[in-house]
Amino acid sequence: MKKLLFLSALVLLAFQGFSQELPSTTRKPVFERSVPAGSSLPSVLLREAPKEDFKLKDDPTKPKPLEMMTKKELLSAGDFIERKWAEDEKAKAAYAEGQNLGSFTTKGTFVELYARDNQYVDGDRIRVYVNGKVVTNDLSLGANFTPILVVLKNGFNTIEIEALNQGSSGPNTAAFKVFDEQGKPVTESEWNLLTGARASMIVVKN
Repeated sequence: MKKLLFLSALVLLAFQGFSQELPSTTRKPVFERSVPAGSSLPSVLLREAPKEDFKLKDDPTKPKPLEMMTKKELLSAGDFIERKWAEDEKAKAAYAEGQNLGSFTTKGTFVELYARDNQYVDGDRIRVYVNGKVVTNDLSLGANFTPILVVLKNGFNTIEIEALNQGSSGPNTAAFKVFDEQGKPVTESEWNLLTGARASMIVVKN
């Protein structure tokens, strides 16, 4: 009986020692994945994707800006318009013969003539006559309208515009408008004159 108890004790001691040498069945993972609060995915899958280096391409449907080029220079918008006007109108021999601007009637005691250089503003100057008398001796035409008061007599009145020069790029060019005593438009037109030529209109006061 004592021998049996002694053998049992030896077996228990041997088994206990063997169990201590066995490796633990609970192992730590090779790496740990932490999950951010509120997310069910591991952080490995929540990494920010690498940014791609790319260059925006021009939209072929987008209209390209207008390029106003000469052979030697790039013109600004102002230069382009200025040069265009400088080249548009050419002096013609017919402009030396004068110009008839028509006729109209009014019941007022005066009319107002507004004139401006309607092309390249290059220093055009005029003289204005009413019934043969000078009412404006030397007027430079600019980009804005300048008023000229014309007092009328009963019956026929002749208004003449004489070109004193042709500026730096002839001919002498202008747009004009005429308003009656009530401020209502009566007529409007343009003139093209060589130096010394005259444009004329008839105003009949009833």
